[in-house]
Amino acid sequence: MNLLAAIASFTKVVETGSIVGAAKNLGLSAAAVSQTLNRLEEHLGTRLLQRTTRSLALTESGAIYYAKVQRIVADLEAAQSAISEPHAELQGRLCIASTAAFGRHVLAPLVAGFAARHPRLTLELNTSDSKINHIQAGIDLSLRIKPQLEEGIIARKIVSVPFIVCAAPSYLERAGRPDSPEQLQQHACLGFRYPLDGRFLRWGFIRDSEHYYAALNVTAMSDDIDTLAQMAAHGAGIARLAEFVAAPFIESGQLVPLLESSHGPRESATEPLDIYVCVQDRSAMTPKVKAFIDYLSAHLEQRWPQANL
Repeated sequence: MNLLAAIASFTKVVETGSIVGAAKNLGLSAAAVSQTLNRLEEHLGTRLLQRTTRSLALTESGAIYYAKVQRIVADLEAAQSAISEPHAELQGRLCIASTAAFGRHVLAPLVAGFAARHPRLTLELNTSDSKINHIQAGIDLSLRIKPQLEEGIIARKIVSVPFIVCAAPSYLERAGRPDSPEQLQQHACLGFRYPLDGRFLRWGFIRDSEHYYAALNVTAMSDDIDTLAQMAAHGAGIARLAEFVAAPFIESGQLVPLLESSHGPRESATEPLDIYVCVQDRSAMTPKVKAFIDYLSAHLEQRWPQANL
């Protein structure tokens, strides 16, 4: 028995919460992982996991053993990457998670270019606004907005994307054009309800270096930003959209940007959308993860040169 491989299988089962999840992460069959666990338990002379068809839990011995070996596995993977992968072609699986809109509009078009550079990599793009567990889902890195950030993960802001307040020409002909954030109270506004917890995301502005939220007259809401964009394009009201969502509608003339230069006594700027690149811990910064972050950073800098921080 390969003891290190067996320990790696055991730790992945614990971290993902299932034999199937560990098998997917390791690129093995569930049967192979199960057999490896059996051999490891025979080798140690104790049961590490209580397994049924519906549940899996650490035994007392298993909890003690996991606490001792989990750091060993991470250190060995980091050591191997440090001496081999920088000099070899990147390969294996790279799983990237992202908010739905950023994944759909920004990451998806870039994946093909990165895949062409690294043909031995298998890429998986998980786009969802739900809560993300890097370990359980086998995620290598994720792109998140501030409301998704959690304690315990390593997060670094990779770009600030402009928000654009906009509306269809048909709406503006009917209701007029607001000249300041304060006038939004007098208009039909389309609100985004954050899918994770149902919160309404307020519209932030910056004036004289001070941040504030505009009072809105919200007449319609959705938990999908592309749905809001379509509603705005058909004249339902004013929407606040990230630039990567709004740009095609503005280019086609379906939407018109608003509040680009306030005409009131003091000008206001729309607060940007900050995007963070996240990993579970420092051991997750493998060469393939670093390569993707570098690739992504370069493209974001080209698209939003003044916003990349």
